[in-house]
Amino acid sequence: MSTQPDHPTLLIPGPIEFDDAVLQSMGHFSQSHVGAPFVATFGETLSLLRKLFQTTDPSSQPFVISGSGTLGWDLVAANLAEPGDDVLVLHTGYFADSFSDCFETYGVKATQLKAPIGSRPQLPEIEKALKEKKYKLLTVTHVDTSTGVLSELKALSELVHRVSPETLVIVDGVCSVGCEEIEFDKWQLDGVITASQKAIGCPAGLSISMYSGRAIKSFQNRKGPPGSYFASFKNWLPIMQNYENKKPSYFATPSPQLIHALHTSLTQILSKPLSERFATHRAASQKVKKAIADLGLKQLAQDPADQANGMTAVYLPENVKAPELLPNLMKKGVIFAGGLHKEISTKYIRVGHMGVSVTDPSRGHIEQAIEALGAGLAEAGYRKE
Repeated sequence: MSTQPDHPTLLIPGPIEFDDAVLQSMGHFSQSHVGAPFVATFGETLSLLRKLFQTTDPSSQPFVISGSGTLGWDLVAANLAEPGDDVLVLHTGYFADSFSDCFETYGVKATQLKAPIGSRPQLPEIEKALKEKKYKLLTVTHVDTSTGVLSELKALSELVHRVSPETLVIVDGVCSVGCEEIEFDKWQLDGVITASQKAIGCPAGLSISMYSGRAIKSFQNRKGPPGSYFASFKNWLPIMQNYENKKPSYFATPSPQLIHALHTSLTQILSKPLSERFATHRAASQKVKKAIADLGLKQLAQDPADQANGMTAVYLPENVKAPELLPNLMKKGVIFAGGLHKEISTKYIRVGHMGVSVTDPSRGHIEQAIEALGAGLAEAGYRKE
């Protein structure tokens, strides 16, 4: 049972509800960021991330840097591409647009391959695009938080390695790491960027990423220096390598409290098989999606193969408006998110179901969400036809 003060249950696609032990770790006493005790904790945290991403390749490298998930885009654009390079961005929603904007900021030419809202680009059209032009990188949003669309990584990576083997496979996993299966080594991924506040279950403020040895070598073979100072691998790579080897090192001051919280969260996640965690998220997702269907509502992602397991994006009935529904749901003790996709933002809402809200059934968060949504819609005048 949680000892946190009473508060509305936060069921948006991140930040999520946190475990008490994680929040208690945020209250850790102050430490030197180059002192042996903190360096040991940071080093263990980096090693735990290898297990979460499922990589045993010593040439791969985890990064944990103070910042939001958005910093991951800068790390990729500033270090793994150069001005004038072409990159292929698979578009499943809002965040592909933003990633493309980031690339353009660094002088990288982003080509978007778009799919209709609620779906994802298909392998034949991706293969066609890869054969038409040489791309330095291909990026895919594993779960687009704006649409709830899940992209398939294994077959995609196999395709890229077969058709365009020099192209690096980069995954935006901000809304997937910790609740969707990712096998970094087996699927031959080159980069996965994420953040602390979603399925990993740690307060916001950490940009977390993993890069393959191939990606690191690509960086080392750059023609010019990285286009960023703070986001430069040149500055961060030796720091991360030293921390993982329990050696004090300094470029910019990390947050000891956030690192302790991340260490606690990762320890909890890895205390059970990852397969069990992913299965638990799938089961909770199916429960939410069945309830939504029973209410007569439709998801943005209508093909089950395209539906994320850590969140659900739901079209509202025509007579129900999000600005009226969401405050009423908060009064009932549940917070959902409004729409984010620019073309349909007023027509749908988003429900997050990840982390402790899923893995700790004693909290009753999933049942609370389903009950509140049904009651809120009824009070808004909605009746299933």
